[in-house]
Amino acid sequence: MKVFGIKNCDSVKKARKFLEEAGVGYTFHDYKKDGLDTAKLKAFLDEFGWEQVLNKKGTTWRKLDEATRDSVTDAASALVVLQDNPSMIKRPIVEGKTKNFIGFDPVAWEAALELGELA
Repeated sequence: MKVFGIKNCDSVKKARKFLEEAGVGYTFHDYKKDGLDTAKLKAFLDEFGWEQVLNKKGTTWRKLDEATRDSVTDAASALVVLQDNPSMIKRPIVEGKTKNFIGFDPVAWEAALELGELA
């Protein structure tokens, strides 16, 4: 199992703590520090939809100039902006055993553990 996120993100910290307390082994990939290859980012956009992967609530999005924000209208334009600004990728994204997850939802993750989807 692989967890993608940013090490100092509160949601990622909660998710990692949840997994550790549940005894679930995982590999952590910090996409701010280590980057995220285009194919993997495109796969996340295809799976979850660009509107869900692109975090418009964060400060990085708000700091973009208006023209750049206005240019993001589809998956292709979101891909370009997210490659340049990985901190705008929703966190965490988890590649589970049989299913992938975006964002931390402890209730859904608990159910996924019981179903064997997460680990």
